[in-house]
Amino acid sequence: MTVYIDPPSWPGHGRMWSHLVSDESYDELHAFADTLGVPRRAFERDHYDIPSHRYADVVAAGAVEVSSREVVRLLTESGLRRPKGRPLA
Repeated sequence: MTVYIDPPSWPGHGRMWSHLVSDESYDELHAFADTLGVPRRAFERDHYDIPSHRYADVVAAGAVEVSSREVVRLLTESGLRRPKGRPLA
């Protein structure tokens, strides 16, 4: 199981956020998030939003640190990318 996280560089709601993704499946991603107690409401289309204060915990649990650009590449190449406006299938 490999999941990936980008640096917490996305502002929102008074804090910075990272994106947690899988290049394999949403099931893999949900299973990893569940082990960390990340609520399902943090899942948005194709990734989990992770607040900066949880970043180190997620990496310690096994997420691979990558750039934001790499997150998009991994999602696109795996076929898991769901851009805004694209219906969920």
